[in-house]
Amino acid sequence: MTAFLDLAVDIAREAGDMLLAKRPARPEAVQTKSSQTDVVTALDRASEELIRDRIKAARPGDAILGEEGGETVGAETREGRVRWIVDPIDGTVNFMYGLPDWAVSIAVEVDGEVVAGVVNVVPRGELFAAGKGGGAELMRQGMPAERLHCNTGVPLSQALIATGFGYQPGRRAVQAEVLAHVLPKVRDIRRGGSCAADLCSVAAGRVDGYYERGAEYWDFAAGGLIAAEAGARIGGLRGRPYNPDLTVCAAPGLFEQLHDLLEPLDPERDA
Repeated sequence: MTAFLDLAVDIAREAGDMLLAKRPARPEAVQTKSSQTDVVTALDRASEELIRDRIKAARPGDAILGEEGGETVGAETREGRVRWIVDPIDGTVNFMYGLPDWAVSIAVEVDGEVVAGVVNVVPRGELFAAGKGGGAELMRQGMPAERLHCNTGVPLSQALIATGFGYQPGRRAVQAEVLAHVLPKVRDIRRGGSCAADLCSVAAGRVDGYYERGAEYWDFAAGGLIAAEAGARIGGLRGRPYNPDLTVCAAPGLFEQLHDLLEPLDPERDA
């Protein structure tokens, strides 16, 4: 696992450095996906291409699932079936507007289990990393690594909760309805614009919890491991694993309170 994590760290750093060096004053969208607000830039594609090239050079037999390039099938290796989960820029709208919460996210699965995760929040100079069973760390240039621990013992009424919104108008309408019920029950809400960065914020204790409908596997694979290794619980509704229908993350205790607040609101629906 250390080898996977070290390689993921190196690749995420290289991709982040490339994005900083090549980002124009105002990147423009080159394509939209699910809606006119769901955008892709040329540097999303360039970042994923760089990441794929580095993975293939180091581990040519591994599978890769990327947000922009889809999935390439791998072969059985001595470690098992290895798949890399890549989001070349999580928070593309932030990237376009020059906001600081966008990240390169890379996770590694072995036989379907995420064993390593790296989230490089590039503008902040912060790289979050975790290996399965080894805890989570925050690395900054020139500073010793910081061990991460999520906030514990926070009741729902005092919890700072992060969330995000989808791209389709019907989904956003329901998310606004759910938010209107959640907001009076918590300390406050934060909307950063990057699922991966939000999960790392849970890990670092910068927010107490997080929920979102519509985050995809490449958004939460790495950040989910980092949050879990920092002591958070992450899952879906009614005992399901976390998934695109709904992802909830917080320390045990707060997780259950947030789950029980969300469940009767039917947050997995769209208008």
